[in-house]
Amino acid sequence: MKIVVTGSLGNISKPLTEALVQKGHEIIVVSSNNEKQKDIEALGAVAAIGSLENADFLANTFAGADAVYSMVPPNNYFDPNLNLIAYYEKIGHNYAQAIKKSNIKRVVNLSSIGAHLNKNNGILLGAHNVEGILNELSSDVAITHIRPTAFYYNLYGYTDMIKSEGVIAANYGAERSIPWVSPKDIATAVAEELTTPLIGRKTRYVVSEELTGDETAKIIGAAIGKPNLKWKLIPDEDALNGLIAIGMNPKVAAGLVEMYASLYNGKLLEDFYRNKPAVMGKVKMADFAKEFAASLS
Repeated sequence: MKIVVTGSLGNISKPLTEALVQKGHEIIVVSSNNEKQKDIEALGAVAAIGSLENADFLANTFAGADAVYSMVPPNNYFDPNLNLIAYYEKIGHNYAQAIKKSNIKRVVNLSSIGAHLNKNNGILLGAHNVEGILNELSSDVAITHIRPTAFYYNLYGYTDMIKSEGVIAANYGAERSIPWVSPKDIATAVAEELTTPLIGRKTRYVVSEELTGDETAKIIGAAIGKPNLKWKLIPDEDALNGLIAIGMNPKVAAGLVEMYASLYNGKLLEDFYRNKPAVMGKVKMADFAKEFAASLS
């Protein structure tokens, strides 16, 4: 198959590209960074250098492909002018336009847990809106929406706090469960969906391990030599003030806090538990904890 992978050589797209190339597929990797071309080609893929904000570039890149993996890259949460939801919608519309123009019939879209909600999900409203935009495509375009849970690597955001205060302070977790996921397990699921025929629309959740915040802190603490590391539950207001204090766009900060509050009260997880995958991913928190520990050295 000829497959277009967006997301450059990111945490999901790189292992995805490696897996698909190994299986003999012809892979085109989209990147906005010219410097990534050699790295992409070293994996046995073809580089398409351009911007996802250019619908014509996407259409030309998608032309002749059998399938497309679409994702919205992270943006700068510290940009005071960032309208994150509008950014998601713009990329979503560009994908839809390019898919339609290039006559693509198979799409695997990276969405998120909480994308079933049209409110009370904070920044994940962007993922909800992208799903809606793509679902408006003709019914002969088969679409799988991949909804991963909380990424292990989100824990890197607490590195300074762990070093200086010996805690993970957040408005979620603590004694309540967090469904964690590795990008490697997401890549495996995306590869399976890209190479599996489908009619219509499908949603697939991906999760690697469910742990409480307290259990998470214990595993991370043991790996980094801080056996007394604790997960501290803080009020939403304190979480918001902390993010704004480090310079985050206030609207994005509010969206993050709302998202995590919805995770803590269970609203974000309702559809996940109704459609929880029978098999979890292979990468566990103990595996990630080794990577986390290595990053501190």
